[in-house]
Amino acid sequence: MTSAGILDTSAVIALPRLQSPADLPDHAVTTTVTLAELAVGPLVADDVHERARRQALLQQAEADLEALPFDIAAARAFGRVGADLRRAGRKPAARAYDAMIAAIAVSRGLPVYTANPADFARIGGLTVVALPAG
Repeated sequence: MTSAGILDTSAVIALPRLQSPADLPDHAVTTTVTLAELAVGPLVADDVHERARRQALLQQAEADLEALPFDIAAARAFGRVGADLRRAGRKPAARAYDAMIAAIAVSRGLPVYTANPADFARIGGLTVVALPAG
């Protein structure tokens, strides 16, 4: 059986440092939200080399990974994700990218692979797979 999963922004950034491909799903995808978040990186980098590194990462992700959209199903799931975050004492607006990524994952029944599992804590119906720190 082939496993599928969504790589969040931290996972995409960590890809070059991962020690084992076995840590990833067989069919790894990302989201348009992650691509949007990555698009900010080159624009805010002060150092020309860091800007180039971030731009290369964005372009590699765009070329290599299918990006699932934040669609109507994700918008509906976002309501549940936001409610779970509020019940947990967290503000959805403070982690809007993560909440939107979680909503896409919940709406499609896919796990989120992340280097920052605490960002997705206490969201009902979401399976979170922690990637090893590299």
